Amino acid sequence: MVSLSLWFCWILPFIGAVSVIPASKVNSRFRDAIAVAFPTLSFVMAVIAIRKLLVGYYGDEKITWIIIPNASPLNFGILVDPLSIILANIVSFIGCLVAFYSLGYMREEYGLTRYWFMINFFIGGMLLLVLADNLITMLIGWKIVGLCSYALIGHYIRDEREHWVGGPMKDFYEPTHCGLKALVMTSIGDIFMISGIMLIYAYSRTFNFLELYRTASQWMNALARTPGLLALTSVLLSMGPIGKSAQFPLHEWLPEAMAGPTPVSALIHAATMVKAGVYFVARILPIFYFGYHVLGLVEASTFFTIIALTGAFTAFLAGTQAIISLELKKALAYSTMSQIGYMMLGLGSTGLSNLPIEGYTASILHLMAHALFKASLFLCAGSVIKACKSIYMSDMGGLWRKMPITWVCMWISALSLIGVPPLPGFWSKDAIIAFSLETGLTPLAFIALVTTAITAFYTIRLIGLTFHGTKRESVVVREAEKIMWVPYVILSVTTIVIGGVMPIIQGVFAEKFKVYFLNTYYAASIGADQTISVHQNYMLTAFSLILIVFSSIIAYVIYIKPMIDAKNLIEEHYPLRILWNFLWNRWYINKAYYITFVNPFSKFRILVLKLENLMDITFNVRIPSFFVKTYLLVRRIQTGILTYNMLYVVLFMSLAILILMLMVVGL
Repeated sequence: MVSLSLWFCWILPFIGAVSVIPASKVNSRFRDAIAVAFPTLSFVMAVIAIRKLLVGYYGDEKITWIIIPNASPLNFGILVDPLSIILANIVSFIGCLVAFYSLGYMREEYGLTRYWFMINFFIGGMLLLVLADNLITMLIGWKIVGLCSYALIGHYIRDEREHWVGGPMKDFYEPTHCGLKALVMTSIGDIFMISGIMLIYAYSRTFNFLELYRTASQWMNALARTPGLLALTSVLLSMGPIGKSAQFPLHEWLPEAMAGPTPVSALIHAATMVKAGVYFVARILPIFYFGYHVLGLVEASTFFTIIALTGAFTAFLAGTQAIISLELKKALAYSTMSQIGYMMLGLGSTGLSNLPIEGYTASILHLMAHALFKASLFLCAGSVIKACKSIYMSDMGGLWRKMPITWVCMWISALSLIGVPPLPGFWSKDAIIAFSLETGLTPLAFIALVTTAITAFYTIRLIGLTFHGTKRESVVVREAEKIMWVPYVILSVTTIVIGGVMPIIQGVFAEKFKVYFLNTYYAASIGADQTISVHQNYMLTAFSLILIVFSSIIAYVIYIKPMIDAKNLIEEHYPLRILWNFLWNRWYINKAYYITFVNPFSKFRILVLKLENLMDITFNVRIPSFFVKTYLLVRRIQTGILTYNMLYVVLFMSLAILILMLMVVGL
């Protein structure tokens, strides 16, 4: 029964997606019930599978799919291990709550049948991705998630003005444009990743994860015989998760993903699409770890170096942009990019360390903690946006008395995001920074530490602009309906509970991941007798908390108890104006991409359109017109009178004889 539960876990949302279409023909309430029921059942199946995690079961349950000559058969199956079970529970839990929240948030929106289909299909695709036992099945889930996110981000296909994102002064983007931007940028990373997978298959002749683990010593050594090929494979594979998880340089699609409905934002940014990249790095990490630490292949470290550098830089980059964002959801989007940067830093540090379990555990714990508090933040933000009828924090303020439940839940989640003890964000974030420091990545640990202060500032600023400050009398605001606030209350309570028992969970996860590494046949890489020590770097923690308190006080006196006017402060200091413009323009990265890639292709499109019009006129208008006119001309000489017809025959024969005579004379 436990084995079947994981099969049903990913199958049920797909059944739900197909079922909402005929259900919509009955009535909308029946359709909505079906759309929520299947993600809920999927979550129940995932919870049942926790038993496998607790008893330490590991297995690859599969059925043969395609027979490949001279290679292992391609199977369709699920890989049951701690990583897949943990991710399946996180994805299904958030998906279930988002589905219930959507009942209230999306009630008056158009295209609901399409929306419910995509939500269920999205959840099913993500669960297939994290449960897949081979790279091909995982890629199917990977692309399903990408295509569904494209459709959900561009849900408002009519591109109504109120659904545009950007500004509020300039640089607006329509929902359909935003969806296409997400699809293109993530697909760029996907192309690189698929190329890396094909390289691995060319040497290993298998796509199965466990077989790749077991035969790594053979195919990795074969790859390494060609100088630079293993490093190239590392670069190619890293680009997929970099694009999917919105890390530099493929990060610019995520802020525009806010054009979709808020439940979509919560689903994409909390536990699903952007976590797919983190999952993939965690899944293939043992392979490159074995290559680097056991086989001594230095090129294998390229993968970890790229991931660690990218993660640390993105954490800082996105954090600085969240400081000046005026759109509520976009500030949270930048926060997501920044927090995923921490996870990538943790996994990169893990690969470069001789004792990987602690860093691996910290990264997965941060993924879990972030899923909880970020889903709650987005759902709270959706309630505020719906109440204020605006995406801009400048149109909010003074809401805490009118929306007390949302205010409390948002504060709980915000404090976890900042890293205030004993909430879960504190434990996992500090563990990642401490581990990267112990690994010897001091500059990256320093960047991550500075980012904690930035995180505290933009989070307090977000809460202050949204719930405190000047009250907007012109806006009639009331608390969200029960079907909307219950999901984020559940998430907030879960955040508190998880934070209270996080040291225990951390120890359990560490032991499970130790067995996980041993079961990938890498006992020599960590030592079967290695003692897992979960400890806190108290000096680092103290310094981190000092930075958080200092940064929070500055944000508090500017945005909650305004003693300083931020606008006047920027206008009066030229360096601050320069910095503000730099950050407002997103480090000019987005603009550079448009100038370099989008605008030239747009101009080329105009040229192609002109050529297309010319071809259309030539082949569909002028050539048919020529034959019509020729037909009319010929028709005139076809009188039907016998003497005229005989005359035509004589003239034709005479002309033919004349041509033949000329040819004979020429010869």
